[in-house]
Order: sequence, then structure tokens, then C-alpha cells
Amino acid sequence: MAKQRFRDTKKGIKTETNNKKTQQKHKYFYASSILKLKAFLTDSFMLLMPIMYIVFYLIMGGREGFANDKALGWLYILIPLVIVQTIFMFKTGQTPGYRAYNLEVIDEATGERPSLLLILFRNLSAILTMATFSWFVMFLRKDYKNLHDFLSNTAIVIKKQNEK
Repeated sequence: MAKQRFRDTKKGIKTETNNKKTQQKHKYFYASSILKLKAFLTDSFMLLMPIMYIVFYLIMGGREGFANDKALGWLYILIPLVIVQTIFMFKTGQTPGYRAYNLEVIDEATGERPSLLLILFRNLSAILTMATFSWFVMFLRKDYKNLHDFLSNTAIVIKKQNEK
């Protein structure tokens, strides 16, 4: 393998060895942290808010009832949220927020949609990510992966570019 010359690099000429390295390094078109944040906010309003409303006012009897037993209230909120997100991701690989921004979840080992148990594990570990404030890791990495993506070996990718 010949080393690439500085003059070629400066002019933007890529050699075969340099092309092979970039192809292996960037196997998928990872979703940026901004797109993931937008999808999260969309999912929060479309999925989380109705569940919170039902729990606050129909199950707990109002804000006072929720304030008296917050741990049970959050359990009533998070379990249905994980179930709904798991169903969406298992059926289509997307939640409503991911669909709005053409994102999908994939298993990085196969490049296909993850199995039901892997999606369930990913969504449960996402709660751990949110609780420990380790979600900021996606802003520091080039592939924008979170803790729950590392634990489940999944990634959020841009759907249209990966289908080509």
C-alpha cells in the first residue's frame, strides 16, 4: 500500500487506499444529534404527553395524586411508553418522530431491523440513559451514539440514504 502524498491530499485527490478506509469507517449514514433531538421532541408530544395526561388525570386523580406518589406515577408512565415505542420500532423500525425525520433503528451487526427483545432492551436501557444524564454523549461522538445504542449494539440511521 502506497502512502498518500501530501500534494494529492491538498488537491483533494483520493487514492484507492484512502477510499477503502472511508468506506469501512462510515458504513452507515448515522443520524445527527440534532435530528435525534427533534425526533425525541416529536415523540414526546405524540406518545408521551397522551400517556402522561391519562396517568395524571384518569389514574392518579390529578396533580395532587401524582405528587403524593411520584414513583408509582412514573412507573405508570414509563411502562406504557416503552411498550408503545417497542411496538412501533418492531413493526416499522421507526417511531412517529423517527418517521417524521426519515430515521430508523438498525442492528449494527446485521444492518437490519433489530429483534423484538433487542428493541425492548434498547428502550429499557434508554430509561437508564435518561436517568443518569448520559444522553449528552451523543454530542461528543462522531457517530452520535448514546449509551443505550452501545449497550444494545444498535444505531439510528437516516433511512433514505441507506436504501440507495
